[in-house]
Amino acid sequence: MQTRPAPARVRDLGRADYEPSFAAMRAFTDARGLDTPDELWIVEHPPVYTLGLGADTGHVLAPHGIPVVQTDRGGEVTYHGPGQVVIYLLMDLRRNRPGGKLYARSFVHKIEQAVIDVLAAYNLAGERIAGAPGIYIADGPKKGAKIAALGLKVRGNGCTYHGVSLNVAMDLAPFTWINPCGYAGLETVDMRTMGVEVPLADVQQALARELVRQLAPQPSTETELTS
Repeated sequence: MQTRPAPARVRDLGRADYEPSFAAMRAFTDARGLDTPDELWIVEHPPVYTLGLGADTGHVLAPHGIPVVQTDRGGEVTYHGPGQVVIYLLMDLRRNRPGGKLYARSFVHKIEQAVIDVLAAYNLAGERIAGAPGIYIADGPKKGAKIAALGLKVRGNGCTYHGVSLNVAMDLAPFTWINPCGYAGLETVDMRTMGVEVPLADVQQALARELVRQLAPQPSTETELTS
């Protein structure tokens, strides 16, 4: 009888600098074995811009002294800072699950759905936009503004790191000093802008719980999707 893998462990790292967190993600992934439990790391970063592997540095318009760090995730430039939920997903997508392995497109879809469901719990409507990873405001005067970003590294062995960020109550000015995710003029908002005042810790825990629920191994068969 096949044993279902345990749900991902959640670790709250508190406030932590970006570069040591990046190094720790890579070290964890280097060292993990077939039986290493998956982990979700909750963290809040001091101000930092991060660049994806193919990022155009021209999208960093005026960093105003904020560090700019090259990473190995996908995507363009994004900003992390206080008041933002960041959750890193250290997962093994090829682990032998009852429903089969989890494919990258399904993985991204589940992460996005977790954000949409958490926003809905606070009466905010979020949506996907085709070809533009992340979550955007679905209606009202801020329709199309970005509220959550997504960037992942999937190694050849199916192990992932990096993750998702959701803006809760931030200084949004640093987003105007870049072309967020490579899009000139893209408006970025947070939950506070949308009228929701909520402690960061509450949203951190809510998103972690929803990610664990969405990504828990399921008994149903998964169908492979190609990107």
